[in-house]
Amino acid sequence: MANNPSKKNPPEENGKVIPLIKGRRATSYDVARLAGVSQSAVSRCFKPGSSISGKMRERVMKAAKELEYQPNAIARGLITQRSNLVAVLVSGRLNLYYPEALFKITEELSAAGLRALLFTVESEEDAETVIEQAWQFQVDGVISASHMSQAQYELLEKRKIPVVFFNRYFADHPNTVVYCDPSEQIDSLAKQLAELGHTRAALISGPSENMVSRERTRMTKASLARFNIDLVAEVQGDFSYESGAAGLQSIKQQNGNTPSVIVCINDMMGMGCMDEARSVLGLSVPSDLSIVSFDGIGMSQFSSYELTTVRQPIGRMSEAAVRMITERVERPDQSHEKRVFEGAVIPGGSIARAPS
Repeated sequence: MANNPSKKNPPEENGKVIPLIKGRRATSYDVARLAGVSQSAVSRCFKPGSSISGKMRERVMKAAKELEYQPNAIARGLITQRSNLVAVLVSGRLNLYYPEALFKITEELSAAGLRALLFTVESEEDAETVIEQAWQFQVDGVISASHMSQAQYELLEKRKIPVVFFNRYFADHPNTVVYCDPSEQIDSLAKQLAELGHTRAALISGPSENMVSRERTRMTKASLARFNIDLVAEVQGDFSYESGAAGLQSIKQQNGNTPSVIVCINDMMGMGCMDEARSVLGLSVPSDLSIVSFDGIGMSQFSSYELTTVRQPIGRMSEAAVRMITERVERPDQSHEKRVFEGAVIPGGSIARAPS
């Protein structure tokens, strides 16, 4: 039978012909045989950060390409007793700084050879279910930007699953935390508002069970009082655009002094409040009403809003959270750590001198 000229002869190793692979995925053993190296050398080539010579890496990658080989993450996990999965817990409530944080966290985890497993948490009961699901997936660690009770956290500790909290923490229990403290920036904004003649403010807060909302609300009230700005009204929103609009209507219906500035605990409510003021109540922002908010999401700086807001350094916070979780996955004996970042005031066109 004539040879097919388009078909290459199989390579030889120690005088023996390596059979062509048909009907199955190539393995690291196949790559090692074709490249003439050990299986451990192949594994090192596909493990981020591993030490291996340039020549050996070139041989292995050439063989892998020829065999269309990709490492099997599941099989590798069985060998290393690690899933290479990190559970990322976020609140189910809409808050648009989370997508930015999730993108950065996922990107950083991928660079470290890990994968994010996303869970949304609406309540304490949901958190219990999510933790059990994460346990079933045998995750190597947890980054939590959602509600979690101390008992639930202690259960993860008992199971030797490291946890990094994102913008929340337990004040009376050791834990590892990445946190943004905007207190200085809130003071700076309150001082600026006082200098612009504002003496009456209203507040649209977020959900009472949300730690970020509670902390921002507490700091805002303290800063307003320090600069002799009276808080004449407070309503509760749920972080959504709609609740910002409804919050403004509720404030307008309350008896008492009309505020000259409204502080919204996140940008989405700030944008809802601004659109309601302009389109429904016929107010000019900022001539008739000033608005400030928190988060610094991209939409808040659109020309139709240009909110004055306190931005969180989400990129650096995400990098820190991933670094801290990977360190604790690799070395579980790491001590607890708290990394605190400052916010930054993003000046916009949503505040002006108080109307006379």
